Amino acid sequence: MPCKKYGSIDIGLKRIGVATSLALDIVTPHQAILRKNRNQAALEVDNFLIEWEIDTLVVGFPSANDEMQRRIQHFVKLLNFDKEIIFQEENMSSIEAEDLIKGDIKYKRDGRIDSLAAKIILERYLTKK
Repeated sequence: MPCKKYGSIDIGLKRIGVATSLALDIVTPHQAILRKNRNQAALEVDNFLIEWEIDTLVVGFPSANDEMQRRIQHFVKLLNFDKEIIFQEENMSSIEAEDLIKGDIKYKRDGRIDSLAAKIILERYLTKK
């Protein structure tokens, strides 16, 4: 029986972090999607999910920010993904990702933190599954 393939997204206003788990519990961050507008970003997320043949999408979801929850739910509705979607609590994932990358000499907003946050979100889901 083939392994289930998981994808994860950490939706932000400027970037969308993405990560995958294609075998066992190994989670890999990928290059973040730069967000020019909602439709372009949704299309790129859809293409990412198709390219990696994702079976289940895990979406980072803040527990205490109602405005961001609404934005995330709206964005997810724009996706053409017709498989399982799970909302996973994401609190502190970006801060945890920033701590992981602190050793890098050039700290810039290139999406690495966003995709590391997506990786952390997916790891959280897989460990509680």
